[in-house]
Amino acid sequence: MADDQVQVTPATRTFDLATVLGLLGAFALIGTAIFLGGSPGSFINAQSLLIVFGGTFAVTTVCFSFAEMLRTIMAALGSVIRTVRKPKDAALQMLQISLEARRNGVLALQGMTDNLEAEPFLHKGKSMIVDGSPVNEVSSILQRDLQASIQRNEKSVNVLKRAAEFSPAMGLIGTLIGLVQMLGNLDDPSTIGPSMAVALLTTFYGALLANLIFLPLAAKLETNSILEETISSMYLLGVSSVGRQENPRRLEMLLNSSLSPSDRVRFFDNN
Repeated sequence: MADDQVQVTPATRTFDLATVLGLLGAFALIGTAIFLGGSPGSFINAQSLLIVFGGTFAVTTVCFSFAEMLRTIMAALGSVIRTVRKPKDAALQMLQISLEARRNGVLALQGMTDNLEAEPFLHKGKSMIVDGSPVNEVSSILQRDLQASIQRNEKSVNVLKRAAEFSPAMGLIGTLIGLVQMLGNLDDPSTIGPSMAVALLTTFYGALLANLIFLPLAAKLETNSILEETISSMYLLGVSSVGRQENPRRLEMLLNSSLSPSDRVRFFDNN
């Protein structure tokens, strides 16, 4: 049932426990297994760390740029604490806004724009509609903003995936370095152990980086990007509908076409 008064529930910033607990849990399990083996210190080697961590960062930067690398780091950190909006809640919010505009005119939305600052995409579209911008122009600008956001997210995902490809390769390079050092000093038994440690630990570090950090974070950013694209598309649809002064019931049908069956809204069922 539609409310008589628009009640916009602001998007909230939340701590993503799934990401944090997943990463910490994986490292904790591996750390526990190492500790139970009785020699945790043997898994720390400065030469191996330099080859894998430094080499992976350097080679990945060759493929992209410092700005893209920094943006990817910020995006990965942002996946831990991010603004959350469920698609169903976004649809209900858009229908409430549409109903208010239908009842009291587009200018009535002026008072609620300040409540949408946590959602810049919707805030921008609503402000342009209230300012009297043509609907086609608003839709075109928002579509370009949406495409730019998608491309930025894809770039960050590509950086992480490329780093996941390079880190095992750097581990293999470190393994070869260790083997060459070992074979070149077979006459000195004291060098065999350290060289073998470099050979094995670089492979270990490379696999660790790829499978416990880069690939999981890339998958998380992809999931967040798909959710962001879905919600922004719904906002774009809603803002365009409000600008054209369409019936909110039609907007409900259009929004439901973007939602899964379990999330579809029944805003006007009891009206």
